[in-house]
Amino acid sequence: MIMVMEFVHFILLIGIISTGFLAIMFKDLLSAIIALSAMSLLISLEFYILQAPDVAIAEASIGAGLTTAIFVIAMRKTVRKEKEEK
Repeated sequence: MIMVMEFVHFILLIGIISTGFLAIMFKDLLSAIIALSAMSLLISLEFYILQAPDVAIAEASIGAGLTTAIFVIAMRKTVRKEKEEK
């Protein structure tokens, strides 16, 4: 059973690092926001597995839900500056 839990923690760690890296590498803002939201959900799952359900609920609701909504609203209110064609 310990080996299975270590494997789950390892997979979650790889997922958290991957989504964080993708959020940095994406040029499109919406894709970066979605990657950050996925990272927050994976962190929330890790907290739940580590038997901290109150922290997991807070991370899921604030980190994945509210922050994502604020980022999307802010992104929609900005103007995209396209490169000028020569």
